[in-house]
Amino acid sequence: MNNINLFNGDEINQKTILGHPSGLFTLFFTEMWERFSYYGMRAILVLFLISSIDNEGWGWERSDALVLYGWYTGLVYITPIFGGLIADRFIGYRK
Repeated sequence: MNNINLFNGDEINQKTILGHPSGLFTLFFTEMWERFSYYGMRAILVLFLISSIDNEGWGWERSDALVLYGWYTGLVYITPIFGGLIADRFIGYRK
């Protein structure tokens, strides 16, 4: 029986931080700040829209601000589906 070694040794020289690949920390912090900005925007969007113009807001009615908030939240979750379809069907790497 032949013993074939598929290990090429590159994994030994890979930098790790706390036992994880260093790229994982870049990924973590990118995702963390993306989520921070998203939830931060959700938290202050309506407050900014309904604040008076004198208070550096836009002075919208509360109901109009909530409609925009609903559209914003809905589009945040629905547009990745369309982006994925476009990427897979038209500009994907298997095209």
